[in-house]
Amino acid sequence: MAKQYPRLTEAFRTFIARQHIFFVGTAAREGRVNVSPKGMDSLRVLDDNRLLWLNLTGSGNETAGHLRDTDRMTLMWCAFDGKPLILRVYGTARAIHDFDADWDWAYGHFPDVAGARQVFDLRIDLVQSSCGMGVPLMDFVEDRVDDQLVAHFVALGPEGTQAYQERKNRQTIDGAPTGIRPDAG
Repeated sequence: MAKQYPRLTEAFRTFIARQHIFFVGTAAREGRVNVSPKGMDSLRVLDDNRLLWLNLTGSGNETAGHLRDTDRMTLMWCAFDGKPLILRVYGTARAIHDFDADWDWAYGHFPDVAGARQVFDLRIDLVQSSCGMGVPLMDFVEDRVDDQLVAHFVALGPEGTQAYQERKNRQTIDGAPTGIRPDAG
């Protein structure tokens, strides 16, 4: 049975800290719903109702584009080992880009990493837990981001990464602007 809470409890914060992956869900008023898996050292719980997560450059930029239209965001974690649990946080979020005034503050919560694209600032208004009995047991082997994703953007360098973002990250798959650059809409 699902239970709802107004904030993250200490037990939920501990659970989040142990997870290797979380899922992000966003949608604009029109178009496709996006759900993305996120890993690595990319999430910070600031307090019981606020968290930040670092988004690296990738082949799409749906979350940023959706938030320009509708600021709703859901994050979900599920236990792949130990006691079963699914945890969701719901709230409103905003994208912070490297040209925004509070970029240094937001990005300063994370290790410096090639390909960093945005930090998302989520204000939590509801937390929901559910049993998670249908989630399979799985073993974590290792993160693969440093050997592949980060290495790709190290090789591209800052200018190459920015050029990649201009080509691949200016619009959502539905054609909405993502705001990746100040002049990119």
